Parts: sequence; structure tokens; C-alpha cells
Amino acid sequence: MTELSYRPCVGIMVVNRDGLVWVGQRADMPGYAEGPGQWWQMPQGGIDKGEEPGAAALREVFEETSMRSLQVLGKSQDWLTYDLPPELLGIAWGGKYRGQRQMWFAMRFTGADSEIDIGPRAGHDVEFVAWKWCPVEELIGAIVPFKQEVYRAVVGELGGFARPASGSD
Repeated sequence: MTELSYRPCVGIMVVNRDGLVWVGQRADMPGYAEGPGQWWQMPQGGIDKGEEPGAAALREVFEETSMRSLQVLGKSQDWLTYDLPPELLGIAWGGKYRGQRQMWFAMRFTGADSEIDIGPRAGHDVEFVAWKWCPVEELIGAIVPFKQEVYRAVVGELGGFARPASGSD
């Protein structure tokens, strides 16, 4: 299975005016890469053929949360990868990938919480059953274990954006 490639993907650290990070509690569905459990994560998703990572990031945030009031603050220097655990190889994403290759973005959410809607929408599966604003220090402990190294790298590189908004943000 190691001959499988990485799925091209984006991840987004959405920060509110108070410096807290948006996380959603994963829907516990068969075939999802996280497997069973009550895991939280930041928005993420695949890059469509011919799509630029920045456009994919904005699209994924909207598809998963309905957020449109966003300002891009920064992005990761390099692509980050993680491998699926052996029990999920050949199952997650139809068995096509060994893990994900992700470009991460930090974005400021400038709207009201009422803009956020994780409910069903045409053409898109529900990804989350709940959501909350989380201190950046709590992100790593809330994520499925096989993604924790990527989250450490994201927090190390983009975590500085998780601070209250100033007049220049």
C-alpha cells in the first residue's frame, strides 16, 4: 500500500476576533479517514484538478462551515504530509491514497457566529456534528492521533495568528 500517493489537500486555521481557532467535531461515518471516535479538527479538504490551493481553502471552509467573511493571514511555507494508520489504508478515500499532502492557511473570520452553519447542503456530505472556538493550545490534544504531528507543525508555523484581532488585522 505504500506505493499509493498522497491526496492533495488544504487545511485552514480559522481564527476569530478573540484569537480562538474554529474546530468541528467529526461526523462518525464509515469510510472517513479518522475512523471511529469523537475527534475535532480544523476545516480541510481535497484540491480539485486545476484548482489553486488558496481557492481550494476558501471553497473548503465555505463547504464545511458556510463562512465567507474571511481574510487570509498567511500560509505554510511547505506542504505537510501524514500517513494513514495501517487499519485505514485501502479504506479511506476509496483506498486511493496513503495519506494527505496539505498546504495550510491561516484566516481571520470577521463575521458573526450566526454565519456558521455545519448542516447539510446539496452536493456536500455533513463533515461535523458540532463546532466550537478553541484556544490554539488545545488543538493538538483534540485531534485524531495520526494527525497530531501535522497539527504541531501548523501550530508552530501559523499559531502566531491565533491572537486577538488588532486594528491592522
